Amino acid sequence: MVKWIVLAVVVAAFVVLALAVRPVLVRLPALRRAALGLQQRQAQAESLVVGAETLQQRVGSLQEQADTMAQRLAVIKAKRGE
Repeated sequence: MVKWIVLAVVVAAFVVLALAVRPVLVRLPALRRAALGLQQRQAQAESLVVGAETLQQRVGSLQEQADTMAQRLAVIKAKRGE
């Protein structure tokens, strides 16, 4: 008699476990697609960061060139007496 009660409790526990796991298993394909989409966005963001760093270096170089040109312009104006 005790064996049947224990067996019923174990079976009931497995049924509850199956009912609890089912929604998660149903959502796994959608979660996988979402994870892949997020990985793609992460890769895009990383490539944008690399591009932004390159652009920042280019801006710094152009700023140095602009400063040099401003200094040369100041020297030329000083020679002309302006």
